[in-house]
Parts: sequence; C-alpha cells; structure tokens
Amino acid sequence: MLGSAILTGLGLGSMYGLLALGFYLTYAVSRTVNFAQGSSMMLGAVFAYAFSVNLGWPLVPAAALALVLCALYGVLVELVAVRPFARRGSNAWLMATVALGIVADNTVLFTFGKEPRGFPMPVSGSLQLAGINLSYLQLAIPAVGLSLAAALHVFAKKFLYGKALQAVVQNPEAARLMGINVPLVICASYAASTLLAGVAGIMIAPLANVHSDMGTLFGLKAFAVAILGGLTSAWGVMLAGLLFGIAEALITAFLGSAYTQILSFTLVIVALALMPNGLFGRAEVKKV
Repeated sequence: MLGSAILTGLGLGSMYGLLALGFYLTYAVSRTVNFAQGSSMMLGAVFAYAFSVNLGWPLVPAAALALVLCALYGVLVELVAVRPFARRGSNAWLMATVALGIVADNTVLFTFGKEPRGFPMPVSGSLQLAGINLSYLQLAIPAVGLSLAAALHVFAKKFLYGKALQAVVQNPEAARLMGINVPLVICASYAASTLLAGVAGIMIAPLANVHSDMGTLFGLKAFAVAILGGLTSAWGVMLAGLLFGIAEALITAFLGSAYTQILSFTLVIVALALMPNGLFGRAEVKKV
C-alpha cells in the first residue's frame, strides 16, 4: 500500500507542480498570478476530449490544438483581466482573473454539459514495479512533469528569450531600454502558464472524469503548492508539488479520503508558519 500511494502521489504531485509552475512564471515576470489557472487546466482536458472523442481526431493533433487554445486563453487573461489593472497599479487583476475563470467554467458548463465524461486511456498496458501494477500513463505523468520543469530551467538559463524573461524580472525599465518588449514578454509568460496547465489537464483526464469544475480544486491546491515551494523558485514549486501529492496520497491511503483535504491543507499552514517564504523561496529585499 505504501509503495502504491507514493507512486500515485508522484503522479498527482506532478500535476500540481505543472500548475504551480504557471503561477511561478507569471509572478516571476510581472508580480501577478493567474487565478484562472484551474480553469486553464479544465479547458485543456475539455478541448482534448472534444477534438479526440467527439470529432474522432488522433490524440496527438487533438492535444496539440487543445494546448494552442489554452495558450490563447492565457493571452486573453493577460490582455483583459491583468494588463488594464496592472498598468494603473491596481490589484484588481486578482478578482478579474477569478471572474474570468468563473466565466470559462460556466461557458463550458452550458456548452459541454454538466455530466462528467470519461476520457479514453491514450496508452494501454501496464507493468509490475516492486510488486505494484502500474499503467504506462501513471509512469508517464511524473516523467512529463519533471521533464517540463527541467526544460523550463534550461530555457531560462540558455536561451535568449529565457534571458529576456529574467531581465524583465530584475529590472523592467532597464529591459525596455535594451529593446526588450516587456508587455510581449509578460503576455508570453501567461500563454506559457496556461499551456502548462493544459498539459496537466490532458494528462490527468484519463485518470479522472472530464467536467467543467474539474480544475477548481486543482487550482487551489496548485496555488498552495506554489506558495509552499516559494514563488521565486521553479524547482521549489515543482518539488513542493511532488511532496504535496505524496502527502495527499498517503493520507488517503491510510486514513481515508474524508481526511485528505483537512490534513493536507493543515500541513501547508504548518509548513508556511515555520517557513513563511516557502521551502525554497527567498525574502524579497527592498531598497530604502
């Protein structure tokens, strides 16, 4: 039971980590976050289901188009719900992103329907690992999550556009003077964050039912993970996601699902009380 719970937790934690990486991306570039991130995850699953199951497309092109639409949704969030308020120095973007997420959830509710739908397993087959029977998808989920986290790290350190992101983080005005299109970089970070959420939605869809509310709790947990890992650390939020997923799976396995949300969020509160900046976050230095 212990081994099975840990492996299940790694899969769940990878999904939380991907969503939390989206929070990290937008916060690192613009000091804002997209509270419609859970809706972005739901849209990835719903779009992939519509193209793959309803229209009969092969999974790869269906998933690819779903991710493009998720990225465009991220652009919409930044242009409509973040930029107008951030330019005026207002924090109203927080409520605006929440509202836009509610609009997306209810639009899907009326068009897709309220009944949960099962997504066919894209990869069949399983293998025995330490006496535990695991499907290939359960193994692929943490592998994809960690690979994307590593790719994001390499992109930020080795590629020109990744360095532009870091320049915007450190000094937006200096980056603008160096010819970097700061609004475009911020918009791209929102597109990337919702794309990561879409990946999480597509991968978790075969293991959970697809419906309009599927991203709500995931989004809340992912934000808790992002805070726990430290919003200034990409690897921190990914590791926090894995730890949160494992803790949640262990609680469910040994105590029952009735205690899962109570104890998992209690652990987050205790951890933040002991480490206010998260596991790997650093306190912001303010010049006076």
